[in-house]
Amino acid sequence: MTDTVLRTYESLADFAPDWVAVPGESISDLLEERGWTQVDLATRTGFTAKHVNLLLKGNAPITEETALKLERVLGSTARFWLNLEAQFREHLARKKSIKGLSEHTAWLKELPLSDMIKFGWVKKATDKAQQVYECLRYFGVAEVSAWREHYEKPVAAYRATEKLTRTPAAVSAWLRQGERKAEDMRLGDFDSDAFETVLKQIRSLTTESNPTVFLPKLIELCAHAGVAVVLEPAPKGCPVSGATKWLGTTKALIMLSFRSQTDDKLWFSFFHEAGHLLKHGKRLTFLDILGEDGLNPQEEKEADAFACNWLIPPAAYRRLLTQSPFGERTIKDFAKQIGVASGIVLGRLQYDRHINWQHFNRLKVRYIWDHESR
Repeated sequence: MTDTVLRTYESLADFAPDWVAVPGESISDLLEERGWTQVDLATRTGFTAKHVNLLLKGNAPITEETALKLERVLGSTARFWLNLEAQFREHLARKKSIKGLSEHTAWLKELPLSDMIKFGWVKKATDKAQQVYECLRYFGVAEVSAWREHYEKPVAAYRATEKLTRTPAAVSAWLRQGERKAEDMRLGDFDSDAFETVLKQIRSLTTESNPTVFLPKLIELCAHAGVAVVLEPAPKGCPVSGATKWLGTTKALIMLSFRSQTDDKLWFSFFHEAGHLLKHGKRLTFLDILGEDGLNPQEEKEADAFACNWLIPPAAYRRLLTQSPFGERTIKDFAKQIGVASGIVLGRLQYDRHINWQHFNRLKVRYIWDHESR
């Protein structure tokens, strides 16, 4: 029976539940099994009766010396007793730490918490202090002040768009999810020549209308070139279509939101972000806010031109313009000739005002993303 009790406590020592028993309770159970008193344990271990009483109440720690004595007197191993003690002390420290976070619960109102929970980015907690703890874990910071320094300040530098409400907290939450996803990817080292080669292969993916087919290929190709591609829904208050961020000197992140509902916008956003990687410095993070040029208008124009020219070569586009007025057949034939989706050609002609925004939109592929269908 005693061995059964020991095995039970040993198994309990292998996981970390929300509650943790005082290690002294394990000792008390074994004393009861053997019919021993606290005085019996004191005489067998050489401890005073007072010290044994403190051990049982959790007021005296199980030290290495104590663990070795318990090993000889009660059985199991010193490691078992030390693990019980470590779990108990960790539990007390965690409770104290979370209690201390209660003064930061107002921070939760800054975050797009409901979306973060809905998207599965953070766990939902019933206690607000515990929710602060979960959000700090999500951002990978120990304190709210560290979040403000590492996430809020860089994002706050971007002026808010007039079209949509945006908070630095919402944008930083979205960007952090990109970082987290990138951490789980196996990436090569970034090489600009290799990335350009990959872009040529990716351009042909634009003719595939099914995201479940082209997205895995897009992600895999870019990963080989040292670029993590992450698509995540934008939370409320984050009107971002895409972002580019360096994750060090040899890894990069291209992040796209699900705001791109059609193929022309999705692929333009991707090649726009690729342009930032190839043309601009590694110290900068580019946030492409809907309807804005961001902090670096010149770089944004360069990234736009990069995307336009990669998707539709300038010489070919000039030839197309000679065929005005445009019909559906003209657009489809031209798209097939240059190897891109018809929606991309239509989107370019609409943007350049050669075609009304309302015309021929059935040529575009419209996506319904997973988070919208749930």
